[in-house]
Amino acid sequence: MQSAFEPFRSDYTPDAFADTVLSPEAVRIRMRRMTVYVACIPSGEVVGTIATAWEGKEGHLRGMAVLPAWQGKSVAEHLLRAAESDLATAGCARVTLDTTIPLQRAIRFYERNGFAATGEVSDFFGMPLHEYAKALSLDPGPSHLARPVENRVK
Repeated sequence: MQSAFEPFRSDYTPDAFADTVLSPEAVRIRMRRMTVYVACIPSGEVVGTIATAWEGKEGHLRGMAVLPAWQGKSVAEHLLRAAESDLATAGCARVTLDTTIPLQRAIRFYERNGFAATGEVSDFFGMPLHEYAKALSLDPGPSHLARPVENRVK
């Protein structure tokens, strides 16, 4: 999903960009630690991803990315809906995510979908990382476009 973040490369520190655009080994590690969802088109091409993890009643989203040609075509909504549905089913009452200031379009998307800045800011390889959160209530239902990838890592 490097192409989703390529326009922001100059806004990121090199280490922050490397942590955002995952190497094959980093993908394998994420798949061992998190549930990774992919949005596929009928040909099987992956056009978007998101990952989830949870502890107790709190879920966390990481790695939302949609290929540029598919941005604005409901892929992100399907990914978010599938991730939130599974987190709610797992008993999470709250979900968080972290983002950087250069990702203004993503921030607007998250805010339209009920997320609000918590005021928590941490360091992300020399960049401010802003936390957003929202309460989860009813299961929003599954998405037919996004599905979790089996966590079989070779």
